[in-house]
Amino acid sequence: MSASNEENSAAPGYAPHPYVGGRTTALRALAAWRMRWPGAPRVIVLTGNPGSGRSRLVTGFLMMCDPGHRRRLPLGDLDPTTVPPDLPAPAVPNPSGRTAAQLLWLIADHFGLSAGRADDICPELAAREEPVTIVVPDVDRAGPVRAAHEPARVVREVLKPLAATETVQLLADVPRELAAELADSLPPGQAQLIDLDAPEWADPKGLLLQAMTALDPDTGAPDLPFTTDPSTRRALAEALAGRADGSRLTVRLALQSLLRQPEGFDPADASLLPGSVGETLDLHARRLGTDPQTLRLLLAPLAFAEGEGLPAPLWGTLVNAVAGRDMSRALADDMLLTAPFIEVVEPSSDGDTDGDAERDADDAARGGAEATADGGRTLLRLQHPALAEEIRAGLPDVRDAQTKIAMALLEAVPQQNWSKADPYIRDHLAAHTLEAGLLPQLLTDPGLFAHADPVTMRTAIEAVPLEQLGAPARTYLRTAPLLTRSQAPAEMRAAFLETAFVEDGLTPYAEALHTLDFALPWRTLWSVPLAGVRAVTTGSLPQEGGDGATPGTAPGADGTGTGGMAGADGAAGAAGSPEGGPASASGAPAPRPVAAFVVPQDTPGSRTMPGPDGAPSEGGDSVLLLHDLLRPGFIDADPARVRLPSEEAKAAAPYGFSRGADCLRVWSRAGQEVVAALLSDTPLTGADLSPDGVLVVATARGVTARQILAPAPAVTPTLPAQRTGAADSDASDGLEGDHL
Repeated sequence: MSASNEENSAAPGYAPHPYVGGRTTALRALAAWRMRWPGAPRVIVLTGNPGSGRSRLVTGFLMMCDPGHRRRLPLGDLDPTTVPPDLPAPAVPNPSGRTAAQLLWLIADHFGLSAGRADDICPELAAREEPVTIVVPDVDRAGPVRAAHEPARVVREVLKPLAATETVQLLADVPRELAAELADSLPPGQAQLIDLDAPEWADPKGLLLQAMTALDPDTGAPDLPFTTDPSTRRALAEALAGRADGSRLTVRLALQSLLRQPEGFDPADASLLPGSVGETLDLHARRLGTDPQTLRLLLAPLAFAEGEGLPAPLWGTLVNAVAGRDMSRALADDMLLTAPFIEVVEPSSDGDTDGDAERDADDAARGGAEATADGGRTLLRLQHPALAEEIRAGLPDVRDAQTKIAMALLEAVPQQNWSKADPYIRDHLAAHTLEAGLLPQLLTDPGLFAHADPVTMRTAIEAVPLEQLGAPARTYLRTAPLLTRSQAPAEMRAAFLETAFVEDGLTPYAEALHTLDFALPWRTLWSVPLAGVRAVTTGSLPQEGGDGATPGTAPGADGTGTGGMAGADGAAGAAGSPEGGPASASGAPAPRPVAAFVVPQDTPGSRTMPGPDGAPSEGGDSVLLLHDLLRPGFIDADPARVRLPSEEAKAAAPYGFSRGADCLRVWSRAGQEVVAALLSDTPLTGADLSPDGVLVVATARGVTARQILAPAPAVTPTLPAQRTGAADSDASDGLEGDHL
């Protein structure tokens, strides 16, 4: 195919695409790819400079691929070589704000794959009889944390495996620095690299058409001397397009500046026309009588904004922080100065954004009063990521600016209570501290761990070298797949973390969660890392003075004494006397609550399992290990003396439980309400619930005891369907945890 500049405009007699307005040669290549034309590549990698119009091209192409949208387009007026065939719409997984793992599972869900692990997704696609078509737009916007460089992971962990799958026809919009890596990963002839800034794909006539359309009063431009006169309008459009060096974004921002604030503009003065995004900012500021650095400082917090955008009430606070002085007067006086570069984002009920670049940004920029009527949740962001890159690049010290932003966000937390903090602060503070180099110091607050969005927090932490993380952060990282997989609210995240801290010997962090504003469903009493536990049960052991048993401390699983094991809990001690329980009414010591584990024979401290008559069993390969039910510590006692709860005691117990392969629910017998829901990142190998509400659970990792805290019912997290594959407990993968 020829790709000369002359062919980039619509062929004579054909109308330009109503949304793209040009890019005829690129549209022809995409249409040939879609119809699998002989000689067309199986994979197309679309790239270009920021602001080159990649997203608009892909969007316009997808309009013609969607059967419903095709009916609303004048396809008969377009060059037929640019129109793809009428086929079912391709899969379009959106990477914006998502991790590489989330994007993979989005694809798996779309095609209804049964894969239990991410590594199984592409093999399942490869086994399909019919090929599949996938379009991945906006890879540069991937990831919940900008500084974590998620686009590179998307290319390496998602796009490369998809491109290597022969049954996949792939179109991906990829940043320039990653495009060649993806295209070169395939054998010759299978991939085509389309660089929209290369001469063979450039579209100067389309850029001119964009400028002329934006200046035309018939398409919404205001009546101004340089818009109402056709010759002046065309001359200005030609000058703008000629100066912009192919950048659609430069033309767009320049026109927004001129049309919103035309004062002081002379269309005959070429020095007032920008040649780049940065010049657009500076010329706009000078034309309005403001120092360009002031404009950049006002926009700087938005250039660092994470997620969907920055809440308007925080904007002024962060402007002052970045500038190092009070900028409130400048912000109030110069709202119209910033308006052409800002758009308003109204988060929808499902979490997606409804940003509109053509929205009247003036109202949003005026102090935020009008823009924050919806409970302060209206968000502001810059018109384009390339604009944010330009502003960040112009700052003398990006790390210092992020440090100031992070400190200001911390100070904005009321009484340092995370439950009262703005959701933006809770969810994105870690991202700001990551780029400031301060994230490890932040990762000591269990309240923040519980309240922060787990996908964002995990992504930020994983961007820090493991050796720089403290013990609490490592515990969080280990637990993060469970937090995201369960999609649990903050209270249940706190409960899962409370147990994880006890498991890792960080009891003070677990106790801290009980002092916060959480109604936790349980208190974790103890945890032992014990491999090979096949079953657990609860019971009681008569104390000395009862039937003569003399319990003591047995060796731990590693052969050492366990009297000094970490994880002791004050609440456990309150449940009974130091010797194991309060005295009975007759004065004899009460039976000592215990848990019994079925373990392999070579487990230190274990004893042979008694047979039905109480004698040691023969021929079995499992033995019992006894542990105190209410506190850390193994017990050296004869398992034959353990008394199991009677059926009457079980029936009278306040709780019952039901168990799946990796989840468990505890429910109130009286109201049949779920009071605790437990999800494990490794399969459950045993579980029992004592009549007084102590839940003992064994997994491949070990055994943990939790005291159920009544009567408040817990919010039940979403428990996914039981997996058929092996459990994934690797904190760095988190495949189920990121499965949306």
